[in-house]
Amino acid sequence: MSKQNYKNHIRYYTPHHFVFYPVMLVLMGVCIYFATEDEANRVVFILMGIISFAITWLSFMLRQHYALGNQNRIVRLEMRLRYYQLTHTRLEEYENKLSFSQIAALRFASDKELPALLQRALTEQLSADAIKRAITDWQPDNMRA
Repeated sequence: MSKQNYKNHIRYYTPHHFVFYPVMLVLMGVCIYFATEDEANRVVFILMGIISFAITWLSFMLRQHYALGNQNRIVRLEMRLRYYQLTHTRLEEYENKLSFSQIAALRFASDKELPALLQRALTEQLSADAIKRAITDWQPDNMRA
């Protein structure tokens, strides 16, 4: 496995992203094609297209909803513990001033740069992407779904 950094930190779930979605998009395309070409079965293909669109949309919206919600809580707790261990002050003082995406981006920073980067994120209102770009010693998170 290559070393994780800003350019390669996004993860994909192959069966979902590269099998299910392409198959569903092809199915919707076929339904649209036949709905315009086959007048006798137009209603059937329109209905199949609507159903396949609904299934695709629902799977997109719900695919990792529960797992990601739980992981977001865990990331927040890990950052609270880590920040306290490094600075002996509570992260909760700053949490209301940061979005979750900013907190999640800070988790990639090394222990040495985390406190200063957090202060910089607060004072300069850095976006999550800007925080990730500012990290010089990237700490991978290979367990995130």
